[in-house]
Amino acid sequence: MATGVTRNGVARSCRHERLCWDRDGRDWPLRESSRFVEAAGIRWHVQRSGRGPAALLVHGTGATTHSWRGLAPLLADHFELVAPDLPGHGFSDVPAGRDLSLPAMAEGLATLLEQLECRPTLAIGHSAGAAVVCRMSLDGRLDARGLVSLNGALLPLRGWARRVFGPLARALVWNPVFPWLLARRASNPEVVENLLRDTGSQIDAEGVRLYGRLVGNPAHVAAALGMMASWNLDSLPRELADLPVPLALVVGERDRTIPPKDALYLRALAPNTTLISLPALGHLAHEEAPAVVADAIVEWAREQRICV
Repeated sequence: MATGVTRNGVARSCRHERLCWDRDGRDWPLRESSRFVEAAGIRWHVQRSGRGPAALLVHGTGATTHSWRGLAPLLADHFELVAPDLPGHGFSDVPAGRDLSLPAMAEGLATLLEQLECRPTLAIGHSAGAAVVCRMSLDGRLDARGLVSLNGALLPLRGWARRVFGPLARALVWNPVFPWLLARRASNPEVVENLLRDTGSQIDAEGVRLYGRLVGNPAHVAAALGMMASWNLDSLPRELADLPVPLALVVGERDRTIPPKDALYLRALAPNTTLISLPALGHLAHEEAPAVVADAIVEWAREQRICV
């Protein structure tokens, strides 16, 4: 076990404004694989499981390790999995200076992997997590042999979303009142269900309950807003042509968060790219149909000779 790692958390006060492991993590999915690691100046919540070549799992904005609860046990038959909560999300701390930008996320995660003495041969990112693993690979901070983008958010916001959301998020992100008000409204189960339905996915009641816990926490909401407000993907699409490893674009055809047609554009930019379409699945495809997604990932990894 790496220095600074403890299993199932350490004795800490349960501050009201943040999720507390001793309280909110009692029934956390795959809790038995959880540990806490000090790296890059923050305390990370990390889950490790499985055996085989190492694979990194990076969730998207507003999610946590819980989003891998169905997929991870299936991939654990083929890989040793490392799945962290991104900074400020779930049970991981916010970094000093509250820097939640893409470069900072990528560098922090690379430092965490060094602390864990882990060198993934495969990296899987969902939504914004796909941008993180691509950034790490382009910066030479991830020596993986293949990358998987699950409904990846790899293109900049366009149109009204770019004009309105970016400035609004930057203005509101660290205002202590706004995340609290948003979290309070989101404590309504109907609001949570509508938010999830708008992704184009239908997930189980357990997933809805866990997302409700997350969006009902002001600190988690503030971190998700901070991540979105700090995100700049303007140069990433052009750089994808320089990816040193193969990229699999796994796309839910019913994704209502990231337009599926974006994958066609990305495939044209990056020559060493495979497009894998998943009919009838939405943005949270890995949560609504984990077996389908696991099969797609393992088949592609075998084609790339990443696993057997």
